[in-house]
Amino acid sequence: MKRTIFALPATLAALTLAAAPAAAQSRNCAPRDTVVKRLAEKYGESRQSIGMGQQGMVMETFASDETGSWTITVTTPNGMTCLVASGQSYEVLAEALPNTDSDV
Repeated sequence: MKRTIFALPATLAALTLAAAPAAAQSRNCAPRDTVVKRLAEKYGESRQSIGMGQQGMVMETFASDETGSWTITVTTPNGMTCLVASGQSYEVLAEALPNTDSDV
């Protein structure tokens, strides 16, 4: 079983989630089922990770194993999903935590 781990700086995540309500009024947002269907049909992307943000917002990462394309979305409590970022060269990582022993 593959395990995806994302290293998304807390400040970027906070800014992304804070900006989602404003973005919901732009053309980069649609009902979640519409966005998920489009990402699957047009880009071959499926959900790879999920996280809860402030004020009931949900951050999801979609990606394609075949093409390497990826998309980060934020869904507001009212069901609107906004595209936050997208790109190429998606990779699945399973990195161990760094050794934090003080004896090292």
